Amino acid sequence: MRRNPRQIRRGAFGAALCLLLGWALTLFAFCGTRAANQLEPGLAVTFTTADNDQSKTSDVAVLPNVQLYVPAGKPPTPFLPGGKFSADWVGFISSEIRDNYTFQADLNGGLKLEINGAAVWEAGAKGTNTGPGKPVRLNKGTNRFKVHFISPSEGDALMRLNWSSKEFAPEPIALNALTHATTPELQQASQLRLGRELFIEFRCAKCHAGPAPDAGIPELAMDAPALDGIGSRRNYDWMARWIADPKAVRPTAHMPTLFHGLKAKEDAETVAVFLASLKSESASKESQEPAADEAQAGKRHFDTLRCAACHNTPGTTENDPQKISLAHLREKFAPGALVAFLRKPGKHYAWIRMPDFKLTADEAAQLAAFIQSSADTPKDVAASIDNAVLERGRKLTQSSGCLNCHSLKIENQFKSTSLTDLTPDKWKQGCLADKPGDDFKAPRFYFSPAEREALQAFAATDRGSLTRQVLTEFAERQSRLLRCAECHGKFEGFPPFDGLGGKLKPDWMKAFIRGAVAYKPRPWIEARMPAFAQYAEGLAVGLAAEHGLPPQTPAEPPIDAEAAKIGRKLVSATGGFFCVSCHAVGRVAAMQVFESQGVNFAYTGARAQKSYFHRWVRNPLRLDPATKMPVYFDAEGKSPLAEYYNGDAEKQIEAIWQYVRLGDKMPSPVEPQ
Repeated sequence: MRRNPRQIRRGAFGAALCLLLGWALTLFAFCGTRAANQLEPGLAVTFTTADNDQSKTSDVAVLPNVQLYVPAGKPPTPFLPGGKFSADWVGFISSEIRDNYTFQADLNGGLKLEINGAAVWEAGAKGTNTGPGKPVRLNKGTNRFKVHFISPSEGDALMRLNWSSKEFAPEPIALNALTHATTPELQQASQLRLGRELFIEFRCAKCHAGPAPDAGIPELAMDAPALDGIGSRRNYDWMARWIADPKAVRPTAHMPTLFHGLKAKEDAETVAVFLASLKSESASKESQEPAADEAQAGKRHFDTLRCAACHNTPGTTENDPQKISLAHLREKFAPGALVAFLRKPGKHYAWIRMPDFKLTADEAAQLAAFIQSSADTPKDVAASIDNAVLERGRKLTQSSGCLNCHSLKIENQFKSTSLTDLTPDKWKQGCLADKPGDDFKAPRFYFSPAEREALQAFAATDRGSLTRQVLTEFAERQSRLLRCAECHGKFEGFPPFDGLGGKLKPDWMKAFIRGAVAYKPRPWIEARMPAFAQYAEGLAVGLAAEHGLPPQTPAEPPIDAEAAKIGRKLVSATGGFFCVSCHAVGRVAAMQVFESQGVNFAYTGARAQKSYFHRWVRNPLRLDPATKMPVYFDAEGKSPLAEYYNGDAEKQIEAIWQYVRLGDKMPSPVEPQ
């Protein structure tokens, strides 16, 4: 976008001011945290069912902001039943200076706001904005903060609390302004959530059958690598060592040690012999060993795709225990199989967390060549072909629990106690035994004392949380385990992860995370967003709900054609803001990118939440102090282009929104005369 010198000075001053305020708030938050007994980010929230007093139950959690969306009849947390509820956010809100702030909310339900122990605002609304309350004075530093919310008698529960001041228009409360103190109740709740997460992640329900697949949360269906044809994909010697002791091969492994005692090593090797015999003709046709001279190109792919976010970089001394080493890959993958895996990571394992980058055959071969160039050399160990060994390996595979997690077209003969019969007193035995004896026969997961205690705390519940899908909880947990924040917000061009749910429409996000969007929103960035097909819907809907937004973007009224015409002029180079200097419009390229290219306007209407678009265009520096996007509107909401809507910023931004809603039908902006 082109600016005159006055606009440039204004934008530069705004950027500097915003950066200074950001640094000041960060410094203040740090000092305040130390002074207030190590306050933690976010607010403590107590959810309470709204049944009669005798049967009320509560759950405590931490949320980053005062925002929620709970569909009618659904539970606000996995540990409460569905139905009406109340929520109490408690903690502190910080202000850099003593100043007045105005609060308002998009709301379906009722709310009461208290600051420093005094009730300052009450409101009720049915799915609309409450309008602003009276200005509230916040002291410099931390202020006690409490919001009480009651879900509506009908419809979805909705809460999006915004604040504003004379310096900025209504927006969600800054995340670094909200903190809370840790309490014993929060620590207990954290332990309970850890126990539930461990139960899910370690596939406990695969052996201890619980809710039926169609009655439980989707993660109960989480699989493990399929065993059909695995002999064409994995080396025998690696499988033998993996089965004998998975954690010795990879410390973060979830697979347990199944065999114990004097014959453990022999049993593991026998199972590996059987698995090595399971060949796939299609796998051998797809596989081709990469050439060594492709490694240099593969290093570029490794760097461009940000593989180091999850893996230690091959050929270096890096040894981050939280990352997965690649040193074993030549030992693990049969010749050529790594290339096929990189092209389709989820082909034999639907819930795999390995990203699918939609690599071409050449890209996969080059990346495999680089990874393998410094990997350990596999041992030349051949699997036995003795029929008796093969048969014994097949029987051990059937009887040892392998087929509870791994699929294979043979009968599963392993049986275990159902979840219903697994009473809390039994959660100190078997898999959770503290010190297994010599006659130990259960799978051994090597849980830490804290993990065993968390699982036992989960056992003490009714375990009904396994039937209650709360997608905000899914999104928080799975985005953490997928390590999304290791790229987002850390590299140029990767937007901060904590804002994505309020920025993007969930229907578009779902397609994008699934890998079903054909274009790159930022084609000038070499990196690419990988696909996580199995996680896409839960992440998209959960991230939106975290920001108080519904799982599907509500339909807007028909496009205002007259407003769209004005929007077209506003983005043009003639009498407009010259947005097209940086932004392409459909097939019309940006006219002259001065500092940083912008997203194609033809994609914006389908991608962006309308509320986010308005806040971004109004003052992009409030959302991203490092952005090159200029500020065109002043604090009073006035535009320098007074000939359109008398300079009303909101009306002009809405006109641009109507124009970008046209998508690929957008007419080319007016050309310079």
